[in-house]
Order: sequence, then C-alpha cells, then structure tokens
Amino acid sequence: MAKNNYLFEKRQKDIAKKKKQDEKRQKKLNKAANPGEENAENPVENTENPEITDKKTDEI
Repeated sequence: MAKNNYLFEKRQKDIAKKKKQDEKRQKKLNKAANPGEENAENPVENTENPEITDKKTDEI
C-alpha cells in the first residue's frame, strides 16, 4: 500500500493560499491607487428591473 504524502499536500495548499493572498493584496493596492475606476470591472448594471436582484430582501 502506498504511503500518503501529507507534506506535499500541505505545501501545495500553502502555496495556493499565499498566491490568493498576494492576488487580494494586489487588488487592494490597485483599488487604492485608482479610486475612480471602481466600476471598471463591472460596467453593466441591471437598472431596468431592480426587483430581480432584490428578491431575497423582499422575502424577509
């Protein structure tokens, strides 16, 4: 029976976690450096029918 390599799995998990943290940090730095471009990623908004996006708040 093969032995599990937990150290390899842990290292891969740590690398993925560090990469995600770096991406979040870069995103925050870019957002702070360019405050006027907040909606540049999502320029299309649903202004025609706002009830569609607020269904869950109406149910409460």
